[in-house]
Amino acid sequence: MDTKELARIFKALSNENRLELYFQIVRSAEKSFDTNCECFINDVISKLNIGAPTISHHLKELSNANLIFTEKKGKFLVARANEELLNEICSILTIKRDEKK
Repeated sequence: MDTKELARIFKALSNENRLELYFQIVRSAEKSFDTNCECFINDVISKLNIGAPTISHHLKELSNANLIFTEKKGKFLVARANEELLNEICSILTIKRDEKK
């Protein structure tokens, strides 16, 4: 991953509400034993004090940064974190920290 892509990801996470939304999606995966855990967006809307149109905008930004995947399941929208990208980001940050020593 190059620095341009990494900057795009950090820009997507730079909004406080968007970051909290992303954390909610990631936490839903951590609470499940299912490897393909999905987060129902209706559940997130009830936890955050943000309107549905704003949530929709934030989901689009997170999706454009490849941080999450979304899909319709009947009348519900579900999201799941891109675990592969998350692991890659963690790895890159660890390497950068180790290079400073």
